Amino acid sequence: MATTRLVGVLGGMGPAATVDFYGKLVQETAATCDQAHVPVVIWGDPRVPDRSQSLLGAGEDPTPQLRRGIAALKQAGCEVLAVPCNTAHAFVPRLAAEAGLELVSIVEVTADALAAAGVRVAGLLATTGTLRADLYGRALRRRGVTPIEPDAAGQRQVMAAIAAVKSGGTPQATGPGLALAEVAASLAARGAERVVTACTELVLALDAARVPVPVVDPARLLAGRVVAAAFGTP
Repeated sequence: MATTRLVGVLGGMGPAATVDFYGKLVQETAATCDQAHVPVVIWGDPRVPDRSQSLLGAGEDPTPQLRRGIAALKQAGCEVLAVPCNTAHAFVPRLAAEAGLELVSIVEVTADALAAAGVRVAGLLATTGTLRADLYGRALRRRGVTPIEPDAAGQRQVMAAIAAVKSGGTPQATGPGLALAEVAASLAARGAERVVTACTELVLALDAARVPVPVVDPARLLAGRVVAAAFGTP
């Protein structure tokens, strides 16, 4: 029997998203007892500088803090790395490779799932930094999927919803959440067959029932792929 690999979660970006991801990791594991679950070490450091602001040239480089967290997970014996922060994927692939950890990319996992479902057009709800870095755009276009993004006003609503979650709120039925649902619906009206909550806070801010097309949760897709990587299953 193959040995289950220890999973490192580089979290804290933000804390609520990290909690949400670990819950999904548990849910995605076909376990009948404690011992059958994935062994996990979580590095939850919310002091990492804002990734989106850095990508926009308006903030501190988060690389040193990200490297520190990855090094701690490596030292703890982790072999598989999961990062439930989409924007951080502009920085972590190189750092994971430096540390010799297998990164399960939330971006690549999501792009794989959309392509496998035959999706041709996907709407993206993400931080401005993620969109500016074209993280999902590149991954989707490589698979023949066309990405579409909110207009400037819509993007401001997306960032407001992210901020509401980071401040401790649960805005699905409040102003930021309702505005976010309107932005998601506008992407569907422009031809999106799926709307991707490509920021882990947005999963907590968007009421999928208010969106006329299926909403894709990258955090759950990541959890499923991490379970497979930990157990060595296809």
